[in-house]
Amino acid sequence: MEIRYANHPEEIKRYNTGELREKFLVEKLFEQGKISLTYSHVDRMIFGGVTPALEDLTIQLDKQIGVSYFLERRELGIINIGNDGYVLLDGEKYEMNRHDGLYVGRGTKEVWFGSHDPAKPAKFYINSAPAHHTYPTVKIDIKDIQPLELGKSGTLNERKIHRYIHPNVCESCQLQMGLTMLMPGSVWNTMPAHTHERRSEVYLYFDMEEDTRAFHFMGEPSETRHLVLKNEQAVISPSWSIHSGVATSHYTFIWGMCGENISYDDMDHIKMSELR
Repeated sequence: MEIRYANHPEEIKRYNTGELREKFLVEKLFEQGKISLTYSHVDRMIFGGVTPALEDLTIQLDKQIGVSYFLERRELGIINIGNDGYVLLDGEKYEMNRHDGLYVGRGTKEVWFGSHDPAKPAKFYINSAPAHHTYPTVKIDIKDIQPLELGKSGTLNERKIHRYIHPNVCESCQLQMGLTMLMPGSVWNTMPAHTHERRSEVYLYFDMEEDTRAFHFMGEPSETRHLVLKNEQAVISPSWSIHSGVATSHYTFIWGMCGENISYDDMDHIKMSELR
């Protein structure tokens, strides 16, 4: 598991492109037969990819995070962005088709991931946050989610937001997770931009062609920077940073959040005239 430390907003004003990518961009999450995780000291989020092939895989983190098993004091969100697979939670099997999600409550001791076809593996994207209470595990099928439709084709930001781990869907301590699909002809995911000092976020960009590139904008509103991402790469977004993206073609992204507030009405919107 890779460790990423928190950064003060004043620091990134001096970063060059390489330094910015080293601190905030995670370039490789899904490798067949492997688990790739990142521990971010920004709200202590753990995120990454699990790609089981010939054998089932399990996350074994104990001494690294000071516990006897991974979810002893954590909750977990899972969304499958690959082919059909399954998750075993303390022996109970949950079928996970493409874009299906799962909320796993604190205290679950065994979490195993598997693919039905090793040649066409599932790709489980996970987010995990510290938890103070145990809430029930909930399977979330994308077909059962009524998406929130936002944006307009005229401003190139028409999109459908599928909320998986959200107060309207299931209870959680602080973790929120969802999937946003851009409509044909739209390329912006969030503009005008905003911040939310009370919670941080991680973005995973995927469903992109080999030559498609996403430009993720970050930084304080008066000191914006950008990162260029390829398919299936993720970026850490601190609470003080804007988080908005545009791409050269179609893409989908997963957002995961944790922090003090789980309400969408806590955003601090930025006027377009204030961006620099």
